Amino acid sequence: MPSKQSSDLTSLMNVGAAVAGYLGRAGITQIDDLAGRDPFEIYETICERDGVRHDPCLLDTIMSATDQANGNPGRPWWSYTPQRKQLLEGKR
Repeated sequence: MPSKQSSDLTSLMNVGAAVAGYLGRAGITQIDDLAGRDPFEIYETICERDGVRHDPCLLDTIMSATDQANGNPGRPWWSYTPQRKQLLEGKR
């Protein structure tokens, strides 16, 4: 987790300029905006606003970012793939 003094999204593991841009389109401009949020809802908002279904790896990255914003240590985005697949299977 980045220092509490940093609000820059790109200080989070896995979040570069492109992902920060996606998050910005969902109204998320700083780390505190991610805390307590549902990554699935954020992903759906981004897809709706962009008018396309984004690669699910973006959802994995958002899961990582929200996890870090909630105080957990950063992990590679791909470590969230099994969890995402399991959760999405349960929503069908």
